[in-house]
Amino acid sequence: MAKISKRLKELLQKIDSNKEYNVKEAIDTVKNLKSAKFDETVEIALKLNVDPRHADQMVRGSVVLPAGTGKKVRVAVIAKDAKADEAKNAGADIVGSDDLVEEIQKGNMNFDVLIATPNLMGLVGKVGRILGPKGLMPNPKTGTVTMDVAQAVNNAKSGQVNFRVDKQGNIHAGLGKVSFSKEQLWDNVSTFIKAINKHKPAAAKGRYIKNAALSLTMSPSVKLEVQELLDMK
Repeated sequence: MAKISKRLKELLQKIDSNKEYNVKEAIDTVKNLKSAKFDETVEIALKLNVDPRHADQMVRGSVVLPAGTGKKVRVAVIAKDAKADEAKNAGADIVGSDDLVEEIQKGNMNFDVLIATPNLMGLVGKVGRILGPKGLMPNPKTGTVTMDVAQAVNNAKSGQVNFRVDKQGNIHAGLGKVSFSKEQLWDNVSTFIKAINKHKPAAAKGRYIKNAALSLTMSPSVKLEVQELLDMK
């Protein structure tokens, strides 16, 4: 059996493992669990009652967090001509077309988000096998395949979070930093949960969110009161 560190023991003593916390209580609790020397990320984990092996039960989308993520996001855009200029003016870090695809083929991916115009998705397809496993493939469902590249760049820079259910029905996301105010974290968590609820598949039966937890990068998790989450619309 793995030995529990002194730090973890101290943190576990601050949590009631038998309790489901409402969101505001959970935020208060995780802010009190800060133990790292860096600004830890506040993370949410959800278990959904869906079977993503069926296309009609896939949960995937994006949402812009009102308080942002606290992370500097590097945005690359594959576009040409006027759309390339639009992306540059919006603050994209890297803009290109064939040249950018060549860099990706070489393994040079100095970006966190990749946006592309629909007419260049054939070009993007050449590097799909490289982008896909890294979660960087542009997709209309996350707003990263669009002609409105300026809006897509703004969203990415201002706190857009993409989410996708895994094979076991889990979703994980970073929703800000422990240094954020309680109000900022509440706004981010509630906005994220509302987006998850809006993406509930029609084919999903029963209790949509089975369980949920909030934690920091280096902390144990705090169970969330599921009914409160289900009521967020």
